[in-house]
Amino acid sequence: MSTESRLIKLNFKPGINRESTEYAEEGSWYNGDKIRFRAGRPQNLRGYSKRDTTAFDGTAVDLVAWTNNETYKFAAWGTEKKLYEYNSNITVDITPIKSESFNVSAVVTVDGTNNGFYTVNTETTIITSISAHGAETGDFVTFTSSTGTIGGNQDLTGKTFPVSVINDNRFHFQVTAACNATQNRVGTATCKYLIPISTNVNMPGLGYGASEYNAGAETPGERGWSEPTDSTTIINRSTEWSLDTYGEDLVACRRGGRIYYWSNTLIDAAPRAAFVSASPTINNYILVSPNDRHLISFGSTEFGTGTYNPMLVRWSDQNNYNDFTPSISTTSGENILTDGTEIRGGIRARNAINIWTDNALWTMTFVGPPFIFKFQQQGSSCGLIGSHAAVAFNSMSFWMGDDNFYVFDGTVKVVDCTVRRYIFDDFNSEEGSKVYASTNSEFNEIIWLYPSANSTHCDKYVIFNPVEKTWSIGNNFWTTYEDKEVFGNTLTTSDTSFLYDNEPAELYTADGAAQVSFIESAPFDIEDGDDMLFIDRLIPDFTLIDGNLGFTVKAQNFPVNDVITKGPFTITPATKKVDLRARGRQALVRVSSGDQGTEWRYGSLRLSLQEDGRR
Repeated sequence: MSTESRLIKLNFKPGINRESTEYAEEGSWYNGDKIRFRAGRPQNLRGYSKRDTTAFDGTAVDLVAWTNNETYKFAAWGTEKKLYEYNSNITVDITPIKSESFNVSAVVTVDGTNNGFYTVNTETTIITSISAHGAETGDFVTFTSSTGTIGGNQDLTGKTFPVSVINDNRFHFQVTAACNATQNRVGTATCKYLIPISTNVNMPGLGYGASEYNAGAETPGERGWSEPTDSTTIINRSTEWSLDTYGEDLVACRRGGRIYYWSNTLIDAAPRAAFVSASPTINNYILVSPNDRHLISFGSTEFGTGTYNPMLVRWSDQNNYNDFTPSISTTSGENILTDGTEIRGGIRARNAINIWTDNALWTMTFVGPPFIFKFQQQGSSCGLIGSHAAVAFNSMSFWMGDDNFYVFDGTVKVVDCTVRRYIFDDFNSEEGSKVYASTNSEFNEIIWLYPSANSTHCDKYVIFNPVEKTWSIGNNFWTTYEDKEVFGNTLTTSDTSFLYDNEPAELYTADGAAQVSFIESAPFDIEDGDDMLFIDRLIPDFTLIDGNLGFTVKAQNFPVNDVITKGPFTITPATKKVDLRARGRQALVRVSSGDQGTEWRYGSLRLSLQEDGRR
């Protein structure tokens, strides 16, 4: 046996590889966070900072960015509570109005047959009496005018509040400044309801009729017809928005509701999105077709009957989003797809629109009158997991399914994924509709945000580089993601309800704090672990700017043996070598950074190794 020490280059296979056990992935990178691969080498992701320091209401589930004809930049996103647009460094609530306005009368009786406000001096609670108001706790009301004397000092004009319901005829809300007068049945205002809030988690429907039953409560294990269930086959789905641009304006749809339109030229005159009066009453997902510009609804109500059909594609007249009536004078129409139980989503792709059901892929191609669109099924058993889980990249479409990743380049194929088991073994399938895909064109990447098994929101990500065929993984708190074309860097929204600039140039901090990044190899050995190895020196090779790195060696005698950790050893741009002593049948290395502002890239590290006998 030779005991001569020799330098070994640690050149691991590009990408994170963990389809097998850690030991079986020898020669690979096995774990990491906040890293990507470029030219086969790992480097840390850039950081992020708040674009708007004011939090919005709810958790964003869709995000779109665009410029108008004057090149002003806009972004819009929807939450379970509201719809927002952003421009000129200002976030504006554009949530649609639920119903027409009503006047709050100056005369109110205790039983609520009239309307008015009740206030108490030094209190911030205002009770509002409105007969049969129809609101639920958490819903929002907005006031477009008020007397300005409510509570002695409250002008409600232009303000929006969440309400807490007292009964069918009364609710209350909180103001910022305390009232300075006690008043009973006082004040007039014009009040409008916003569309009701929804939920940001999938919730089981329980109670009567929520699951199968068998009459005969005497039978063990059976539930009688009059007994509520404690399990369910009914799921009340979390909020899903689909947003798109119609020219320089915005179209928006909350799953199961109407389609709304917001004009960027009417920001001051009509700041809220208005519902498209001729749109179908139920729409699950919308998209604007390229070039021919039809507004398309997926999962909609059939023309004539008004029957909801989750497999229906219905579209408006060309260049007229407010006409969904098929006739000889319009190009409006509809078509029912097959192979699935519902349409999940769609994207604009090369020369077509790709549409996914929960089981199949279809293409929708504009052909003009009389049929307007041609539909072709392109694949089966390749459904989409959520409405935002697909993305177009270099004339191809990539998407996440229920248990795999796919690509369509003319033919549907399964994408070879080196972290597939890691993702789907730790995945909350009940919240799969929240999976969010986007591109990062600067680095030729596709990113999927997804919820792990113990999370109800997206708390992890996976990045795929289709050019280099590498995958990387990590933790995150993003819920949506938008590429850099409009704002110069990617935009993201967080589960803490903020809009962020993500990966601006030269920024390597996490909203002013240090951003931790690391990469860790799978174990390596000598002679398949038959001999012990001894490590006594590291010669670093990093591109390192503004900070330090930590280098750690973890040695083991067996794959399930206790780990002996050496380090982390500090590496600076001036570090020539690190002396250490680590011994075991196998070892792995870890490179990490938690310094504020550090930029690093892995080169070709060398370790001084030698055989150290058997044990």
